[in-house]
Amino acid sequence: MAGSEAAALAAERGAIAVVFEQGARPYGKIEHGLPRWHVKLRREEFGRIDDNLAQPNVLFVPCTRVGRDVSFRELVDDWRFSAVVLANGAWRDRPLPIPDADRFVDRGLVYQNPFVYWFNHHEEPGYDGPRYEVPGGAVVIGGGLASIDVVKMINLELYRRALRERGVEVDVVELEHTGIAEALEQHGLTQQELGVRGCTLYYRRRKQDMPLTPADAPTPAAREKLEQARVRIVERVERKYLVRVQELAVPVAPIVEGDRMRGLVFRRSERVDGCVREVEGSDFEVRTDLVVSSIGSIPEPIVGVPMTGELYRFGSRETGELEGLLGVYGLGNVLTGRGNIRQSRASAARVTGRVLDAFLGGSGEEAREEADERVIAAVHGAVQDGAGALVDRALRRRKLPVDRVAALLDRVQTRWKAVGYEGDYRAWIAGHGPPDRCVGG
Repeated sequence: MAGSEAAALAAERGAIAVVFEQGARPYGKIEHGLPRWHVKLRREEFGRIDDNLAQPNVLFVPCTRVGRDVSFRELVDDWRFSAVVLANGAWRDRPLPIPDADRFVDRGLVYQNPFVYWFNHHEEPGYDGPRYEVPGGAVVIGGGLASIDVVKMINLELYRRALRERGVEVDVVELEHTGIAEALEQHGLTQQELGVRGCTLYYRRRKQDMPLTPADAPTPAAREKLEQARVRIVERVERKYLVRVQELAVPVAPIVEGDRMRGLVFRRSERVDGCVREVEGSDFEVRTDLVVSSIGSIPEPIVGVPMTGELYRFGSRETGELEGLLGVYGLGNVLTGRGNIRQSRASAARVTGRVLDAFLGGSGEEAREEADERVIAAVHGAVQDGAGALVDRALRRRKLPVDRVAALLDRVQTRWKAVGYEGDYRAWIAGHGPPDRCVGG
């Protein structure tokens, strides 16, 4: 979203914007990270991104990952753009903080980003991405909106499979809209009859601390209202999708059998003066064949881009310029450090708990769509404000001489030939666009 808005604004101001996209399609986490039950929102966002990137002064370069197909230093030193804007999002999962966690990836441990990608795409013809079996009794670690999505995905898969075994065929998107509890009631079935062991979300804080609504509350009364809204949201999700939420539990160690993770050791926690404190001597085991870590996403490292810890290092977060790199800026999630699209949207919109109640599926499809529209409109405004200020700063730099522009365009055309792109964005998307399932067909 941020990259396409910046490109469109640059083009509107008379500049040429070259957009490097790591995949064939430019939809980022709208396609791969936003659950596919948001059919209308996804369709609208795809269209908006298409409109941005189809502008005459925007040169789209697909299947080109910075740091792999074109190095960052090559862009800065050899291509010599007047400005480089990093709007590559946050695609790397924050590591699960237990000993040797990464040893168990795909051996009992799965991270959120590949799991959501699988959920959104695995039923498409020709899918060749990661594949996961969803067992009963799965465990999700997290506490934000993304983890709520993940527990819903798991239970939707489990109950759809159980219903199919009873001869009831249900589309997963329809099941999300209806809700698992209501769908079972409609078919005269119960959770006990189906024998489904649903998933459990483990969160280190309390339910009322979950970042499901804006964090700012200026008064104690407002804070209490905010916390009540969060609890209502969690309880609604528990009822509607038959998930369990275990608060005040911190994972501290894996349970290992052979080369696989077979569960986690948790420790009880408590909230003291606003901080989480582990309670010694309170450890307990939870055995499971699947742990999904959903504790946040961060930008992927790129050789040549300075970092501080998990994030890119900025000389100024006001201007978005990276430290020590004149004319190189960050925009969107690489600047904020947020990798959850719905969290970013909610943050920008400063929406109320009431709107988020609808957004999370409690008030019917019409209310959900209204919440989607209000939130996304506010986020687009925030993104445009940030992108506009950044583009204005970048375009105040000295214009490139004609021969350097010609050299840049030659390099673009060479890359186009390498990936089989002929320079017509609309034609390319017609041949590589999202499958019908992704656009609500």
